[in-house]
Amino acid sequence: HGESLGLIGPNGSRKTTLLKLIARIMKPDRGAIKTDGTIASVLELGIGFHGDLTLRENALVYGVIMGLPRSEMKKRTDAILDFAGLTRFQDAKLRSLSSGMHVRLAFSIAIQTEADIFLVDEALAVGDMQFQQKCLDRFREFKNEKKSIVLVSHGMDLVKSFCEKTLYLLNGEPRAFGRSEEAIDRYLDDAESSKRAQLN
Repeated sequence: HGESLGLIGPNGSRKTTLLKLIARIMKPDRGAIKTDGTIASVLELGIGFHGDLTLRENALVYGVIMGLPRSEMKKRTDAILDFAGLTRFQDAKLRSLSSGMHVRLAFSIAIQTEADIFLVDEALAVGDMQFQQKCLDRFREFKNEKKSIVLVSHGMDLVKSFCEKTLYLLNGEPRAFGRSEEAIDRYLDDAESSKRAQLN
């Protein structure tokens, strides 16, 4: 409760799969995943979005899918579009916009849900520096409010500065778990060893 967890590992290490399991988009083959509180997720493009709807319409539908009442979403849509920097595109069909804009919209909707747990998959890699800074500022507010964040990122400095604990996955298996600095050091050591092995 109230902690931020980093998820790191090379491409294909099943970081996104783990987020999908926590978000109940996928079901585990065995075992169980227990969560305490509501969940908002910014995962892959397209989940809950429809290309033929406008940005405003998609915001409304996506928010309802994430559990907010339709009446509440109508009140929050302007703030969502403003945070995403997409107000001037509000009446454009979603399919006419870039994938980066899709993620910005999804992220902006997710943070309006006031969930207890936020699952974020590389969303901060999208958009310009100004948008990234807005996201980080909002994340810090969430931390102060004792919300939990699970963050997948290839940015080790971001994980180190933001997450108290980190899980390093390799081929779907936990390779290291604990204080972020220690898990990141293990990951970087493995990456260096792998690079040396390829050179030899």
